Amino acid sequence: MTAGETAAGARLHHIVFAVHPLALAEAARMFTELGFVFSDFELDDLGLRVLLDWDRGIELVSPMPGETGDGSAVAEFLASRGPGVFSVVIRVPDAPDAEELAKRYGAEIRYRQHREGEGYALDEVELSVRGLPLTFLSTDLP
Repeated sequence: MTAGETAAGARLHHIVFAVHPLALAEAARMFTELGFVFSDFELDDLGLRVLLDWDRGIELVSPMPGETGDGSAVAEFLASRGPGVFSVVIRVPDAPDAEELAKRYGAEIRYRQHREGEGYALDEVELSVRGLPLTFLSTDLP
């Protein structure tokens, strides 16, 4: 896949907000009252609690108590900047190809992950390009 093909297939997918653990329930209630419907899950390997409305484009992330959560990038973000936009997720046909394109613009890679489950595969590359917090997402999920 060429850089042009990657760019042509890219689209905004969702916004990730970092939220303090004690404020997560209230933030979720507000968005729920606005009509968002969250799936709630824990990523134990990352020490994060995630509330995600895949269809409406909002994700709330919060560190879970413990060494992994306390040392997570989200915990560091909250400590240094407070709650706010943690990343803007761009859905692309191929996350590694998009990463290579972003590197040409000085991207600093913060995190990569590949997850597979029953009926899905997902690749994410979290990075910063000139201070812009981006995540490239490629998946076979609708």
